[in-house]
Amino acid sequence: MPKRSFDEFVALMTTLRGPKGCPWDRKQTFESLKPFIVEEAYEVVDAIDRGERHALAEELGDFLLQVVFVAELAREEGSFDIDDVITTIHEKLVRRHPHVFGDVEAKDAEQVLVNWEKLKNEERKAENKSVLAGVPQSLPALLKASRLTEKAARVGFDWRRAEDVFAKIDEEIGELREAIDAKDPRKIHDEVGDLLFSIANIARKLGVSAEEALQSSNRKFTSRFESMERAVRTEGRNLDQLTLEQMDSLWDEAKAAERA
Repeated sequence: MPKRSFDEFVALMTTLRGPKGCPWDRKQTFESLKPFIVEEAYEVVDAIDRGERHALAEELGDFLLQVVFVAELAREEGSFDIDDVITTIHEKLVRRHPHVFGDVEAKDAEQVLVNWEKLKNEERKAENKSVLAGVPQSLPALLKASRLTEKAARVGFDWRRAEDVFAKIDEEIGELREAIDAKDPRKIHDEVGDLLFSIANIARKLGVSAEEALQSSNRKFTSRFESMERAVRTEGRNLDQLTLEQMDSLWDEAKAAERA
């Protein structure tokens, strides 16, 4: 398969959007592309998690398509083009790496992050933006909670110890129980959110990615549940034909098989 250049790819997108191009591509808008952008980003992450490099190359291409697609829409309306996108990120990387392109020293990766955040804060102050402004509104809620508390912690708004967050979690559980006893749906909703936010906070304090930890638990649950399904299928039955006690027994067997 012949190698293709980035410029060829951009030109291909222009053709697809042109008068003699694809009706579906020509119909797309910034809004209509949003779900595809999110989906392709997750598929890149999935390929990384599976360790499948060939699939990763393909998924990166699909994600790159979304970047070029959006840039083409912007070029058509006259706001910016793909060259502006590349120029902006190029200049940002140079500006945010003064330890490489300037005279600032950074002895390790941690110092690099400190310098990076300092530069970002200076840029925000110049634009009169909040410290939290860089956290995308559309991030998954658990990841967003981690990012918000991480940003706040970098300016000193943080629990001193992980034990303090455990106390907060106990407090939130108590408030949730009170809301349940009061049969207040809105309050229950709010307290569940507060509890999840505190869980994300303790994960950050312990150096654990809450998002990745939950994804790991999701994978474990899926693996064990599918193992249960396979076990009953060999007997010509379905899970909904078993008692809860029988399913619990199969679950324990699936857990034991993982540890073997």
